[in-house]
This record gives sequence, C-alpha cells and structure tokens, in this order.
Amino acid sequence: MKAVIQNEFGDANVLSYTEVELPKMSENEILIKTEYTSVNYADVKKRKGNKGRGNFPLILGLDVAGTIEEVSGNSSFTKGERVIAFPKDGSYAEYVVANEQLVFKIPDSLSFKQAATVPTVSILAYILIHEIGQVKKTDTIVIHSAAGGVGSMLVQLAKLAGVNKIIATVGNLNKEKYVKDLGADIVCTYESFTKEVLKQTNNLGANIIFDSVAGEVTSMSLECLSLYGTLVQFGNSSGKPGNFKTSDVHSSCRNIKGFSLGTTRKHNPARLADIAEKVLELFVAKKITLPIAHVFNLVDVALAHKLIESRNYEGKILVRV
Repeated sequence: MKAVIQNEFGDANVLSYTEVELPKMSENEILIKTEYTSVNYADVKKRKGNKGRGNFPLILGLDVAGTIEEVSGNSSFTKGERVIAFPKDGSYAEYVVANEQLVFKIPDSLSFKQAATVPTVSILAYILIHEIGQVKKTDTIVIHSAAGGVGSMLVQLAKLAGVNKIIATVGNLNKEKYVKDLGADIVCTYESFTKEVLKQTNNLGANIIFDSVAGEVTSMSLECLSLYGTLVQFGNSSGKPGNFKTSDVHSSCRNIKGFSLGTTRKHNPARLADIAEKVLELFVAKKITLPIAHVFNLVDVALAHKLIESRNYEGKILVRV
C-alpha cells in the first residue's frame, strides 16, 4: 500500500510518499481502508521529534474516515461498514489498523469528508466543553487559538450550549470574521485579550479559559481568570511550558485542569464511544460543522504540514487518501 513515512526527525521535507507493507491485525482489531485522514498540530510536533525518540520508519496521523476491510473474531463490526477511527500506528496510509474500542460507525447521511473532521478535534472539543470545563449559560469563557480546528469546534459547542459570552483569541485579526461567524462574541489577539476580558467582566475575570497554547498565554490567562474560575490546559502549541504557582490558585479558589485525548485513547478508550455518538448526531442535525480549510492528496502531506505551521488557515486540514 501507499503511505507517507519518515525515517528521521526534521522539517516537512522528511515526509516521504512510498510503498509499505499492509499493517497486520491482532485480536480485537479492525483493518480499515482510508478515505480521508486529517492533519493536526500534534503531527507537526511528533514529526519534529518534540515527543522524544522515534520508532522509524514512522507513520504520522491520528484519525481516519473510511471503510472496514476486515475484522477479527466475534466483532460487532462487519466488512463494508463506514467508520471513523483512531488507528494504532498512524493514519497517513491507504490502510490502517485500529482497536475496536476506537472505531465508530458513521451515519449514511454523513460524507466521508465531513466525517473526517469529527474524530480528533470535535470529540476533544465536546469533552473539553461538557466534561472538563463544564460550561454554564451564565459563564464568560475564553477560547484561545479559536480559528484552528479545536478552537472552531469549541466556539460552536459553547454557542450551542448557550454560553453568555464567548471571547476568542487569534494570532491575526484577519480571522475575526471567521471566528465571529462561528459564534464568538468578541475576538482579540493574544496581546490584548487580558485587558479585554477584564473590561468585559467589570474586572471579575473569565469563568473558564481553554488554553492549547501554553507559554506566556498561560500566565496571561491567570491574570484574567475569575475567583473559582477554571483554566483548562490541553496543549502547548507555542512549544513552551505554561507556568503557575500554587499561590495562583489556592487563595483564589481557582482550578487548573489538564486533558489529553491521546492519554484517554490509550488508557480509557471506552469513555469515547458515547461522546462520538453525540458528536456525530450534532453533525447529522447540522447543529455544528467544521469548516475545511484545505484538502490535500496523500502525496502532498508535506504541503499540509507547511500550511499548519504557517498558521495561515481557518478550520480543518484534511488529506484525501
């Protein structure tokens, strides 16, 4: 089969389109023919080696939308069913293998292209809004990196939940219209959001802040987080750690919560089935949608990585396999 592999860490040019062997199935696993996969910032970090040692040759990619090619044992799935999945050894490939617990059937009314926007960013955003952040209608919330895939979905889900005020941050204000169209009330830059949040809340601060950037953005977020507020930390796209002191939280009764979809896929995959079903229902009902910034062919995955790194896009980047 065709796949995109890398044999060393480095820039996007280390990604190579080549022929590799079909992945082998084990018990309780499913072989899937890939229609679409997506590119996430986590792929860029892994390609560069930010996650440590690489088991080369390495195939990147977190999720797929495709058709079941083969099942093992007494499976609840059958050949030919349309699914989304989190494969075990990357997704930049014509065929992938996934554990049954990380495979979810998709409704006939949802195209593969639409379904491919669901697995990583949409499931993650749903958990962040409803389980980790536990947003309420009376809240004022801040969503960092609101024009990206997860940010785009967080804004929509917060709007759907009836959140009182949604303040979004972007790297460039030319993305303001896009983010407001998704449901944000106020859009500002990373340089200005602290003052804006305090202004909008009579200096009380935001109830919940969703931070996937870390670095200085984390400390700036704590400057405008309310008493009893929650900072939800779920990434560090800046490449820098976010720092805080115990004194930042105990006397103000504030919380800092962390969440990783990757950790949950590995250690608690059963948690995801109900979430996937709810998210797919919202897509089918057209209550949420994830705008697609660009679709690349598998051979051009390196270009997709360069677009992600440029930050010059809005929504989700897909790869047609």
